[in-house]
Amino acid sequence: QVQLVESGGGLVQVGGSLRLSCAASGNIFSISTMGWYRQAPGKQRELVATVTAGSATNYADSVKGRFTISRDNAKNTRYLQMNSLKPEDTAVYYCHVEIVNRWFQTENYWGQGTQVTVSS
Repeated sequence: QVQLVESGGGLVQVGGSLRLSCAASGNIFSISTMGWYRQAPGKQRELVATVTAGSATNYADSVKGRFTISRDNAKNTRYLQMNSLKPEDTAVYYCHVEIVNRWFQTENYWGQGTQVTVSS
């Protein structure tokens, strides 16, 4: 089993910044991909940003230039720096990780979600 601990959500005004963090622990041999998805009320969950073990990043077009994903491999932690926030960024943000466990099996896990609210 793998546990994901998210933090950093909250309420911020338009143009403000927040930083999300997600720490993974448990039966992890390696992390393949880790990042964030978000889901706004009445909408489907969508990719926000991910980073692979090879440092390849993928961002939603709507956040490019405003959000930056980074990582601390020693802590199995990924960070999402969100700048110039807009009301449309309001959503529950979910951490996602694809790992290889110690038995060399691929597994996927989701965090519990953290609310980000941008007020205008």
